[in-house]
Amino acid sequence: MAKQQGVVIIGGGIMGGDVAIIFAAGNWNVYVMSPSEKTRASLPGRIKTGLGKLGAPESAAANVKTFTTLEEIPWKDVDLVIEAATEDLALKKKLFSQLETLARPDIPLASNTSTFPIGEIGGHLKTRPRVFGLHYFMPAHLVPLVEIIQTDFSDPKIGDALEVQQKSLGKAPVRVNKDIPGFIGNRLQHAMMREALYLVADGVVSPEGIDTAVRYGFGFRFLACGPMTQKEMSGWDTNLYAGTSLYPSLHAEKEPPQFLKDMIAKNHIGMKTRRGIWEWTDEGIAKEKARIEKVLQQAFAILKADGK
Repeated sequence: MAKQQGVVIIGGGIMGGDVAIIFAAGNWNVYVMSPSEKTRASLPGRIKTGLGKLGAPESAAANVKTFTTLEEIPWKDVDLVIEAATEDLALKKKLFSQLETLARPDIPLASNTSTFPIGEIGGHLKTRPRVFGLHYFMPAHLVPLVEIIQTDFSDPKIGDALEVQQKSLGKAPVRVNKDIPGFIGNRLQHAMMREALYLVADGVVSPEGIDTAVRYGFGFRFLACGPMTQKEMSGWDTNLYAGTSLYPSLHAEKEPPQFLKDMIAKNHIGMKTRRGIWEWTDEGIAKEKARIEKVLQQAFAILKADGK
């Protein structure tokens, strides 16, 4: 009988907790380290709820154990480490230095950062060929994508093993061959977001119009096929002609528009402060989050059935 694998997840917040659900559902031993008593106490309930949404048995929640410090973890049983701590570069570098002394030298050390280059987080380690990025997207247990980021010093064979491992957990891994800011998904998202924000700032369309155009237009097609496949269908000649005409007029500003800066200055940052572009009530937030999660579960089921 194969040995049950073990993963350490550093941080049990929104992202760390969701990643724990993925591995628990895959029958891994999951060791979550968080110094926050509140986070540790809330985790069992979150794990059970998340497992239910994946159709995994509730009993898999027993695979998850929490720890206050790294030193408490049974390191001999650990096969992978994923750091999902606060986006603080100094903290992450310190954690990776600790991990090098605690984790077996043959296991990958990965960061879930969406902000910092992986090379800056683990480039100082003597065992840096095992350092990678494993970047999940919220909510991580429902969104299939995970980016596997390698640096100039990462061992590609370890990347190959991570790819196989993530597929076995039901994820859709993408190899990111260069350690560039934003990796792939965030660069694509922000390219679109820059254009969307400036279209609103220029008075071309309302925020509601942006959401409608994306959800019911080109975004609707993305569940079936990505942009490269879509252009294979419509023809790259059309893309060339359209791009030649359109690219010069696209926004290329180096900073977000002023109205967004003004919103942040007023603490209008969205649901967290009950005011962003729109005003939010507790009831409205709960209703919208439930709606989105339901749609994501349906999308997850469609992609799973599609098998591609």
